[in-house]
Amino acid sequence: MIPKHPDVIVIISGHDGNAFVVLGRCCQAAREAGHSEEEIAKFMTEATAGDYDHLLQTAMRWFEVR
Repeated sequence: MIPKHPDVIVIISGHDGNAFVVLGRCCQAAREAGHSEEEIAKFMTEATAGDYDHLLQTAMRWFEVR
């Protein structure tokens, strides 16, 4: 599956599995890749609409997660 934004690389393996850490890393990587705050807000809304598993699935749909 090709993510929506393959230019955004988020490294979460080997780090705390806390949802806030995952969200923070995704948002930081998106900002560094030059994505708008509006697009990041869309990601946050979708990612936080469910449980931790939903968050991870959303991150993988949106970004290149490693």
